Amino acid sequence: MEVNVLNIKGEETGRKVTLNESIFGITPNDHAIYLDVKQYMASQRQGTHKSKERSEISGSTRKLGRQKGGGGARRGDINSPLLVGGARVFGPKPRDYWFKLNKKVKALARKSALSYKAQANNIVVVEDFTFEAPKTKDFVNVVNNLKVSGKKLLMVLSGADKNVYLSARNLERTNVMVASALNTYKVLDAETLVVTESALKAIEETLVK
Repeated sequence: MEVNVLNIKGEETGRKVTLNESIFGITPNDHAIYLDVKQYMASQRQGTHKSKERSEISGSTRKLGRQKGGGGARRGDINSPLLVGGARVFGPKPRDYWFKLNKKVKALARKSALSYKAQANNIVVVEDFTFEAPKTKDFVNVVNNLKVSGKKLLMVLSGADKNVYLSARNLERTNVMVASALNTYKVLDAETLVVTESALKAIEETLVK
């Protein structure tokens, strides 16, 4: 699949790049995508939730009523989960939600997500660029010239560019990230991918092994 390379003015440069079929032309694997997105979202969870158990509640351990004959449950002391203000049974504890996922599965998931974008013609390739200084107006002009304004946008660069990042930081529905950090969730979350030429090469070097 060939894609025209545009400049930041939205004009065709006369060059074309061929999207690697082994990355952008595979049959998407939905289950691999599901697993990779699930792992990504699980890793975002802090896991700091906590409720007190019976041994952690501050209160007397004196038995409130006799064992039998009261007509109700044997609830013991005032910290019983049966009473208002008592402990919680099997409450949440701090935990790490991360789980292992094989590298090949993660790579397949990213290829599948990129293939979905390619099939929908939602990938725009632009020649490498930078800004002399951080300026949101300049970034907005680039987005308008590429005719992707109003869409949820993910711009992929080959390396960190502070000026481009700061120029896009205040814009809603716009993300900038480097090719090495590209993940399945971010690809699927965006409506359109704007990829620089060098970033496209970096993606291919990472996923074609």
